[in-house]
Amino acid sequence: MTPTLEIAANSLASAQVAQAAGATRVELCAALEAGGLTPSAGMIARVRERLTLPVHVLVRPRAGDFCYSDAEHESMLADIAHCAASACDGVVVGALTADGEVDVARCRELVDAAGALDTTFHRAIDLCPDMPAALEAIIALGFGRVLSSGGAANAMSGADMLRRLVGQAGGRIVVMPGAGITPDNIARLAAHTRAREFHASARHTYPSRMRVPVDPGLGMDGGEQRADGERIRALLAALDTAEAR
Repeated sequence: MTPTLEIAANSLASAQVAQAAGATRVELCAALEAGGLTPSAGMIARVRERLTLPVHVLVRPRAGDFCYSDAEHESMLADIAHCAASACDGVVVGALTADGEVDVARCRELVDAAGALDTTFHRAIDLCPDMPAALEAIIALGFGRVLSSGGAANAMSGADMLRRLVGQAGGRIVVMPGAGITPDNIARLAAHTRAREFHASARHTYPSRMRVPVDPGLGMDGGEQRADGERIRALLAALDTAEAR
């Protein structure tokens, strides 16, 4: 199987850059600086119209933990229904209990709402004290993929756990490393974990187009963060090199 590179895109511009650079799939989200949140209906519509790549939409109602209220859960179900109606290819979701276990009841409702859409359980798994047990719960729920950094701050630091999870999965689910993946480490990560799908943002901060100065004290850096085509191509080249060995 050819290695897959999914790019976290926080805008239409990022999604278009990812497609032009040769990425396999886009995870569409907002607020990458907060770990990613559900994008707007308008953004979903524009990206779906203009991309031929598979588009998976992150469904996460707020930043912070993944233990959601009833109202937040209802919002997630509504967002999934919108993604299905918008002809998206998949959704990226997840929910935990207060004890850090997979919230099986709520996740079952999320998967059921997704219907035929591809489903990815996101990095909520990295907050689970028992990640192997969490993986079994995620597999039993019918998810097709799980995004993880191996319970560490980045995928390289969690590479040993990722390798363990890939082995445990045994082809029943795709374990996709993500967080801190760069052209300099993706080949080593692929060799060590034996994963076949990878997730990266490959983002770069571009200067502001405004001609007036932006006061840093306002909490705005003035620039735009979006995917960088050169970095995406470098990631793909590194994966190809690793595959050829």
